[in-house]
Amino acid sequence: MTEPPGRRERKKAATRQKIADTALSLFLERGYDAVGIRDVAAEADVAVTTVFAHFASKEALVFERDQDFERRLTRAAADRAPDEPLIPALHREVRDQVRHCTAQGSAPLRRMIEESPALREYEESMSLRHAQALAAALAADPHLSRSATACRATARFTIDAYALACRADDPGATLDEVFGMIEAAWEATAP
Repeated sequence: MTEPPGRRERKKAATRQKIADTALSLFLERGYDAVGIRDVAAEADVAVTTVFAHFASKEALVFERDQDFERRLTRAAADRAPDEPLIPALHREVRDQVRHCTAQGSAPLRRMIEESPALREYEESMSLRHAQALAAALAADPHLSRSATACRATARFTIDAYALACRADDPGATLDEVFGMIEAAWEATAP
């Protein structure tokens, strides 16, 4: 007997979320450096190999929404209506993502990341990857007609806007200010 379509994917997603939630709880309770992958696996009641089947590294457990962030950002650019301007579409998506990183209760996670050199380094490499993916999406859009340099710079500034807003006292104002600069730069590169 075969499983109904989608059941396996739902189970994998549930296991992945359970592992991520368990890891975050342990990291916040004991400290990031005090918790190992074996601790996470034991607490989540899965094998160590199962943890690594879902997460490439210990750092990836902290940034479990990483792939979703990148996918949503590139879709905001690529899937917008042909007559919809790029920068407002990116601004809206980043604003939605900033709401998550500044939600009530997120301060301990942000503090843990800031206090760990390994997590800060991982976050920076993740940001570079996001910027590369967004730049590729912008460069591939035939309606944008901008140089590769303009696409790369806009992508990097968009990712930096997210990072700045997540750390700001007034995330909305910070995001609006940075996106004002991004829009001005984008318009200045128009052919």
